[in-house]
Amino acid sequence: MSLQMGIVGLPNVGKTTLFNALTSAGAPVADYAYSTIKPNVGVVEVPDERLAKLAELVHPKKITPTTMEFVDIAGLAAGASRGEGLGNQFLGFVRNVNALAMVVRCFSNPNVTFAESTIDARRDIETVTTELCLADLESVERRAERSRKAAKAGDKKLIAEADALEALAAHLNEGLPVRSFPITEELEPIVQDSHFLTAKPVLYVANLDEGDLASLGTKKPASLEALEALAASEGAQVVAVSAKIEAELGELSPEDAAFYMQELGVAEGGLPRVIKASYALLDLVSFLTAGEPEVRAWTIRRGTRAPQAAGTIHSDIERGFIRAEVTPYGELVAAGSFAVARERGVTRLEGKEYVMQDGDVVYFRFNV
Repeated sequence: MSLQMGIVGLPNVGKTTLFNALTSAGAPVADYAYSTIKPNVGVVEVPDERLAKLAELVHPKKITPTTMEFVDIAGLAAGASRGEGLGNQFLGFVRNVNALAMVVRCFSNPNVTFAESTIDARRDIETVTTELCLADLESVERRAERSRKAAKAGDKKLIAEADALEALAAHLNEGLPVRSFPITEELEPIVQDSHFLTAKPVLYVANLDEGDLASLGTKKPASLEALEALAASEGAQVVAVSAKIEAELGELSPEDAAFYMQELGVAEGGLPRVIKASYALLDLVSFLTAGEPEVRAWTIRRGTRAPQAAGTIHSDIERGFIRAEVTPYGELVAAGSFAVARERGVTRLEGKEYVMQDGDVVYFRFNV
């Protein structure tokens, strides 16, 4: 499954530094706007503590975590919807990803140029959101005009569609994203097919000064508090990181990185939290397979049924699906082995209608 998380934001907020820390891709970083033009794409492993525990039970030859893709997209300027900055090129890149990690500058390094003279998280988010809303507004207005013309013959379905689109256009015109608009029956297929920029779910990443990150336990900077308040009003999540620190940690050995974090007073690095939050935002879960050859995590959409989950391993398994032998991860670990889990009755045989759950340890029975 190839699902992409786009890293977006204003120029020089730390997007590419964060991308490099996440992916070890070594993309060029500069302290001027538009140092990134073409998007950088990198694959990252999703941290999953369950794999190591399963490996203790079955002693596999290898452990394979699941992965996801991050895309570093050029900074967006005010006026992008009218062609400013990289304009339509930027918006086209945004349209191709599944969700957005919006990096917000909360650091004050004067050596990194910035379009604004002050640090203001709410203003910067509004700038990005407004440009995305304007791009969507243009698309919605064109679609509404076509529907209204087609509805002149009196087709009630087209009339309802035109009315719904015009209501959505008014919503966007207020600078409000598609994701915050009640999607009616008439709009649902249009929203799914149109890939509106502001329909994509958003995770906010606060890029902090090193000192602010170290003192988060006792005091939050005003910029982070403002960002968290805005995110809470949208039902969104905020992950606070220092992209500079994360980049430095990535150049150290695990032992030195652990010592550095201890010196900073930071219990956990920001990157695992960004990856896990991004994974959840894309509505993804993992099922697990465990045997002597390999312990592995597999990515599926939440709500995926067993045969389609089997298809992520191989299309032949989906085609010849018979049953899924499912053991919940926690029950398996408590049992200590598959044999004891079967004796305790916590291993189940599930059919084609079974909806996979995060952490299911599965053996698929199939015949082709």
